Amino acid sequence: MAKDQTAPRRRNRLGAERRFAYFCILPPIILVLVFRIVPLIWGFFLSLTDSTGFNDASFIGLANYREMAADPNVHAAARNTGILILSLPVWIMLPMLLATLIHVGVPGGKLYRSVYFFPAVLSSVIVGSIFNIVLRYDGGLNALLGMFGIEGVDWLGSGSTALLSLFSVQLWATFGMSLLIFLAGLSTLSSEMLEAARLDGAKLWQTWVYVIIPAMMPIIEFVAVVTTIGVLTNMFGLIYVLTAGGPGTATTLPEFLIWLEQGQMNRPGYAASLSMVLFALMGGIAYLQIRIMNRNANV
Repeated sequence: MAKDQTAPRRRNRLGAERRFAYFCILPPIILVLVFRIVPLIWGFFLSLTDSTGFNDASFIGLANYREMAADPNVHAAARNTGILILSLPVWIMLPMLLATLIHVGVPGGKLYRSVYFFPAVLSSVIVGSIFNIVLRYDGGLNALLGMFGIEGVDWLGSGSTALLSLFSVQLWATFGMSLLIFLAGLSTLSSEMLEAARLDGAKLWQTWVYVIIPAMMPIIEFVAVVTTIGVLTNMFGLIYVLTAGGPGTATTLPEFLIWLEQGQMNRPGYAASLSMVLFALMGGIAYLQIRIMNRNANV
């Protein structure tokens, strides 16, 4: 009899726990639906119209996507993005090299760690404002070059240097986070493996190339994916403050182009089509990241 009374109580308790769990996850589900899924669906339908506002739109099918294929601004944004992605080895190897030096115990390592990470806590607007003063034609960098008799360069106003300048500032602002990730990865390496390399007479650069890099490959792949996403989605503030996408389209990237079409050209439909393409690209990169993480988890 006691057993018969215990089973219903257990079922009631489990049912109450299940209902409480549903109640706890309901708010985030609603937030995701309202602020993620619904806008995404609305954006897709908007990309199939020639909308210039909320009440002025007609269905045009894939016309925006066909226009995108011939748009020179889109080509310029894709070219600039490709150039930045090709520079990924610098974005990866620089913080990894500095993390290795800190890990092996160079003097002042803790200070360097703090100094390198500090820019990562600054907003892109603050970083852009600082380097707008440094890199403008009458700014601090050209003043420093002038002290050595070197003619100043229009770092932000020349098509040949603007993208490089933007790349350098973004690298300065973000590599501290990658450095911390690499430091965390280095802390998991086997000390016996590093000691064996030292006893075999390997120099630091040989240990780095032949031991550390192969062992850190999962971390390198993760940082590569995260950095690519950052290049595509986290540079708007920096571009807006430093170059406004110019000169011409020399520093225009997809995220900034979407803002131009939406806010300056008043073409929400076309901006939505650009957003859908960028979303698809982000989805592909996210899928790649998941595959990499799953593969590393099974190693």
